[in-house]
Amino acid sequence: MQDDTLVVLAEYNTVTEAEIAKSMLDSAGIWSTIRNEYMSAIYPIGTMPAQVVVRADELEKARTLLQHR
Repeated sequence: MQDDTLVVLAEYNTVTEAEIAKSMLDSAGIWSTIRNEYMSAIYPIGTMPAQVVVRADELEKARTLLQHR
């Protein structure tokens, strides 16, 4: 059974960085989304980072993928 619990994989200061990470995850077949996508563009850098979130059961696979980019 798939765990639909969402967990934060990474935080980025810019939406562009978050979108690059999401694109890599998408290419590997790992579902992800970006939280605070628009808020991170409005507030000063570091105040509200863009968060890439994944399903809990894919966290380790996603973490490994981003570490080897």
